Amino acid sequence: MIFRDRKDAGQKLGAQLTRFHKNSNVVVLGLPRGGVPVAAEVARALATPLDIFVVRKLGVPQHEELAFGAIASGGVRVLDAAIVEELAIPDAALDAVIEREMKELDRRELVYRRGMPALDVKDRIVILVDDGIATGSSTRAALEALRKLGPSQIVVAVPVASPHAVRQLSKVADEIVCLSAPDDFAAVGQWYADFQSTTDEEVSAALESAAQRKTIHAN
Repeated sequence: MIFRDRKDAGQKLGAQLTRFHKNSNVVVLGLPRGGVPVAAEVARALATPLDIFVVRKLGVPQHEELAFGAIASGGVRVLDAAIVEELAIPDAALDAVIEREMKELDRRELVYRRGMPALDVKDRIVILVDDGIATGSSTRAALEALRKLGPSQIVVAVPVASPHAVRQLSKVADEIVCLSAPDDFAAVGQWYADFQSTTDEEVSAALESAAQRKTIHAN
């Protein structure tokens, strides 16, 4: 399955989640940046609130494409001990990466929200959305952080993911909705005709648009 773009992926994903339509106990969370345009379409289709949940991968120094873990909102840290041990990454190097990514995480929270408070997810059903999942380390961090906020259920929803990620995340999520988990998965972008980078401005605009819809419906 090839998606035209993130909007198309979100619309298709939303069509598979219709059982949550207009459920006042549901909130959709997008993982910035790429997951937010997908989440925005899911929230629009389900007529539910939209928010973000920020997570940052921790890249091995000088080999940033290889993640040794991730951090997420709420101070959660997930480390892959096997990678850290195998590559003998010094503690000072680990701390430097974590500190840098914490600063970026905090920056994104400020830029994206523009003063808007985070939605309360306690005792609610959370649909956690990304544009795709390769290794699952970032999603694991988000799941662990969300558990601390007390939702009643967490549903991970993605257009495409690696079979390995689906198997691993099924152990920690309450449910996974994945439209495609191809055996020849190599990268998320290969399953999109248009996979241009999502900007900070696009994330903020999606949140503002969702907030305006909520205000209109409330009136």
